[in-house]
This record gives sequence, structure tokens and C-alpha cells, in this order.
Amino acid sequence: MGKFVSVRAALIFLSLALAPMLAQAKPVWIDVRTEAEHRQNHIDGDPLIPHGNILAQVTDRFPDKDTEINLYCRSGNRAGKAKSALESAGYTNVKNRGSVAEAREARNP
Repeated sequence: MGKFVSVRAALIFLSLALAPMLAQAKPVWIDVRTEAEHRQNHIDGDPLIPHGNILAQVTDRFPDKDTEINLYCRSGNRAGKAKSALESAGYTNVKNRGSVAEAREARNP
């Protein structure tokens, strides 16, 4: 019974330690347009973080710099600027997905 308890304790410890990493395994999709643009047309569930605020908000919400982050805007221009800012801050898995329509297509090919 003693070995069972220690194995069980080890498994509980591992599950608690790995839970945050597993939770971040899901790709993040971020709309970097303005609030007005977002109100007109958006993808449900995706956070709005205007490109000018991207660094502060992403570092707070997604501190793991290996998180897969997918950015989109109206044409891809602001997403490109946001991508550059995040990469300069050390994020390693950032993608510019272009426009809202292209982001929808990338998620549901």
C-alpha cells in the first residue's frame, strides 16, 4: 500500500505541475484591430488586443514565450507590426494570419 500512495502522490504532483503547460498548448488567436472594427465583425471567443497594446497585454496573459500566437487584423499590416513586437520581446511561435477572413479560413480549412 505504501508504494501505491507514493506513486499516487507523484502522479498528482506531476498533473499539477504540468497543468499550466497543457493549458497553454492550445493556440491563441488575437484580433489586433480597433474596438470599433471588432464590434463590426469578429471571431467569437478571440480576445481583442489592439496592436499598440500587444506587448503589455500578451506578456500578462500569455507569459510562456513558446505559446502559439496567431494574430490578425483587417489586412495583415497591423498583425505584422504586432508580430514583430512580440518576437522582439522573445516570443518564438507567432504567426501573422492576415485578415479576419483569412484567420477564419486558417481555423476551418
